[in-house]
This record gives sequence, structure tokens and C-alpha cells, in this order.
Amino acid sequence: MYAYEQKKRMLGIAANFIILLFEIISFTYVWFKYYRSISYKNGDIIVIGMYALFVFLITKSLNGYKNSYMRSMDLCLSHILAVIFSSIVGHIFICMVWSEYVDVIPIVVMAGCQILFDVLWVILVRQIYIHIYPPRRVILIYGNYPPEAFLKKLDMRQDRYEVCEILNYQKGFERICSDVLDFEGVFLYDLPAEERNEIVKYCYEHSIRTYIVPKITDIIMKCSDDLYLVDTPIYLSRNYGLNIEERFFKRITDIIISLLALLILSPLMLIIAILVKSYDGGKIFYKQLRLTRDGKMFMIYKFRSMKPDEADKGRGARLASKKDSRITPVGRVLRNLHLDELPQLINVLKGDMSIVGPRPERPEIFLKYEKSIPQFDFRLKVKAGITGYAQVYGKYNTSPIDKLKMDLTYIQKYSYWMDIKLILLTFKIVFRKESSEGVEETKLTALPSDYKAKSYSKKYDLRTQKGSKV
Repeated sequence: MYAYEQKKRMLGIAANFIILLFEIISFTYVWFKYYRSISYKNGDIIVIGMYALFVFLITKSLNGYKNSYMRSMDLCLSHILAVIFSSIVGHIFICMVWSEYVDVIPIVVMAGCQILFDVLWVILVRQIYIHIYPPRRVILIYGNYPPEAFLKKLDMRQDRYEVCEILNYQKGFERICSDVLDFEGVFLYDLPAEERNEIVKYCYEHSIRTYIVPKITDIIMKCSDDLYLVDTPIYLSRNYGLNIEERFFKRITDIIISLLALLILSPLMLIIAILVKSYDGGKIFYKQLRLTRDGKMFMIYKFRSMKPDEADKGRGARLASKKDSRITPVGRVLRNLHLDELPQLINVLKGDMSIVGPRPERPEIFLKYEKSIPQFDFRLKVKAGITGYAQVYGKYNTSPIDKLKMDLTYIQKYSYWMDIKLILLTFKIVFRKESSEGVEETKLTALPSDYKAKSYSKKYDLRTQKGSKV
């Protein structure tokens, strides 16, 4: 198994190296043919090296090199965005070398060639992966609550995993130890701590790949600092969110980005305002009460995407549904492209929000979530944000507990570099339709509906090799 995994890893490294090599060679060609200054001939390696480093870092930040488990579409988007960003920065750097504006056409042509090559290569590599490395056969061990919602999520990644057995931990440790040896991986979902620890140690002892759905305390401990006070490992979790230096630099960055974004995007925002107003003559902006750090309430600004006075009509505070009749045709386009959120740059400039942070909830919906998840207020340790960990890796209708876990991961692992990475990844979600998908028509919030235990067992009987064991 170890040799198998290493070959798979080497294939990924080789595939990524070929993409990077093509990008460097194409830039080198353009540099020497169109831009190289005689007075700068000794700096060739600096220019090419700077470009290579930037395109590598930006692609890595956008998860473009994770071709073993990312979907083809996500990988293609990562490489397309990386090429665009790198080409822009490359052209700016070349202009700095020449101390004047230079023709952009060669860079545009280069970017087009790189995008074409990257997309075709990614699709080819993904097909090779799928052919050589079939989905992992895995077993899912669950706790006191049936894992129906989690199984639905795994169903969306059948290119990666085939759930061949579902087993409740109450069947006993001996039965679990016997069964896990037959699979290439083990998913542990919502298990009591003591039982889970025993299974994890057993899997580690036998070199079995283990996927653990974390609890809230797991995330807090995982992101703790290592202390070496005595000759015993100690984890320190400070539990107060961002420190004063992080908050200071984050605020400075928020002001700079929001000012620049408002300046650059003002023509687009004007066009959107005209479209919203001309459709039905209603108000351009929609204001709504939201929560930010420490539970402070503020008024959030958005371009109105719903019919006038229809946002909460009849049913009180609720999330938008998948086919919400309250949304106007103009509003649907704005929501799909996340353009309705542009006025929140004003909230950032005012200090109500940050560019990156947990999505601000309405007080009414927050209270509903908190009744089911008492720890939901943990996400109020930092300012709310336009984009963030849960917005990038989750969806509009992601369950509150999963949003909390992702937001808590951001708070506990916070770094300035993480903010930059999440801002870059935000460009990808514009092209992901599911990121703005609403809740079901019958639901007011993203809280999961009640479901009966074992309701999924027959479905998995049809596709397993050993049969479901519940």
C-alpha cells in the first residue's frame, strides 16, 4: 500500500511540474522575444525567477496542485485564475523594468496559451487518475446519530470514495477491528471520544488511512500552540480570537482593500443600481440587521435582489430557498454571481465587517441555531466578513454545525496569509453554482431536518460488495 501511494504521489508531482515548466518556458519566450531590455540582460534570471515563484505560489494557494482529489472543474478554475493573476503581475513587473507602459498583447496571448494547455492537461491527468486509481473502498463508522447527511455529501465524491460498509460503533471494538482491515480507508463520524480514540490508535497501528469528522473541541485543540515548559507536550489554546496586532493589520488591510475595491468597482455598482431600479422601481439597496464580533448588531447593505417588501413577508426571518419566488430575475443573476454583496464594502470601510470573516447571521436565525448548537456563538469572536472559510469551502445552505466548524478553524488557525488565500479562493466561488444554492422550500433555516435512523441502509445494499452492516 505504501508503494502504491508513493507512485500516486509521484504522478501528481510530475503532472504539476509539467504545467509549471510550460508556464515558465512560455513566459521566458515572451520575455526574450518582446520585452527583454539590453540594459537589463543580466537580470533575466531575476525576472523569470520572480514570475516562476509567483505563479507557483498563486496556483498552490488556489489548490491548483491538488489534482489527486480536486474535481476537474475546480482544478481548471484554479489554474485559469492563477494564470490571469500571474500575467497581470508579470506585466506590471515588466513595466517597472522598462519604467514605462509596454504592449500587453504578448502577455495576453501567452496567458491564453497557458490556460488552454493547463485546462487540457488537467483534464487528461484527471482521466489518467480515474483510470489508474479507482475510488477508495471505505468503511464508515458512526456514533449515536445516523450519518445520512454526511453520506449524501460523500455521494457527491464517488470519483474518490466508494462507501462499502456502514457500521455503528455499538457493534463493538472487536467487530470494528475485524472489518476495517478489509478496506482502504475508514471514515469516523460523530463517535464518542473514548471509542473513537481506540479506533484511531488501532488504524494507526495497522497503517490504515483514517478520515475523522472533527468535533468542535478537536478543532480547538488542533489549532493550539505547542508549549515546552516541562518534558511533557502541552497544548495552549488562548481562546480569545485574534490578538491586538492581528486585529490592527487586518483593519488596515480592510480599509485599503475596501477603498480600492469601491473605486475600481464603482462603474459596475452604478450599472447594477440602474438595473435594480429600472426593473420594478423599488429601492436599490436592502438593509438588514446582522451580528458581528461580540454579538454587536449592525445594519448590513446589499443590492436588493428580492421583490419590494417581500424579504420576510408572511414567514418571518428565513433563508432564501432554491427556487425562491421572492427573488427577481435581476436579483437571481446578482445572487449567482455574488454581486448583490458589493455594497458590503461600505460596511467594511465603516468597521462593521471585515473582508474575511464568518458570514454575519440575522439575530432571529442566530437564536434558532444557538438553541440547537449552544456553541454557535463561538464564531462571534471575530468580525463578520464578506468572504471567509465557510463561504469558500461551504455553501449558502451548509448546515450550521459545519459552518461553525469551518469558521472556528479560521479563527483558531488565523494568519495574514490565510486571509490572502481566502480572498483569492473567493474568485472561484463566483463560478460555482452550488455555492449560492438556497435551502429547501419547506425550510426556514439551514438546520438539518429530522430523519429516521437506518433510512439509508437499503440504498447502500445495492452498491456495496460486502453489504451494509448497520
